[in-house]
Amino acid sequence: MFRIHVERVLGKGIDTVFEAITDHARYDRFPGVSKSVLVEEGKDEKNGTGALRVIGAGRLELTERITRFERPNRMDYRIEKSSPFRVQHTKGEIVLKSEGEQTRVIWISEGSVKVPLVGRMMDRMAERSFSRAFSSLLKAIERL
Repeated sequence: MFRIHVERVLGKGIDTVFEAITDHARYDRFPGVSKSVLVEEGKDEKNGTGALRVIGAGRLELTERITRFERPNRMDYRIEKSSPFRVQHTKGEIVLKSEGEQTRVIWISEGSVKVPLVGRMMDRMAERSFSRAFSSLLKAIERL
C-alpha cells in the first residue's frame, strides 16, 4: 500500500491556489504533466463534484473523478482507471487552509498498485514519484 502526504505553505492566497489546483484542463502547464483533459463537467461547477479528468505523465495515465468539492478549502478525488498498471485508490484529498496571506496545502493519497509479484515495490516507487510530482506542482503554483 502507498501513502503519500505532502504539505506545503504557499505564498499565495487561498482562492488563487484553489483555482490552480482545481483547473483540471490546465494541469498540462505543470512540470511533468503531458496530458490534462476535463472529460465530464461537475454537477454544480465545471470542475466540481462529479467532474471526470484524465491526467497523463509520460506513459502513466490516470482517470480521476472529483468526489468532494468545497470551495476554497477542499477537493477529494478517486482514481477510477489507470494505465499502464492498475491502481486501487482508497483516498485522495487536497485540503487548503488560509494562513493570512499564505495558504497551507495538505495532499493525501492512499492506495495500492495492483501488479502481481512486484506490487509492493511499485507502491514504494509510487510514493516517491507522486510525492515529487505534487511537490513540483505546488512549486509551480507558487510561481504563477
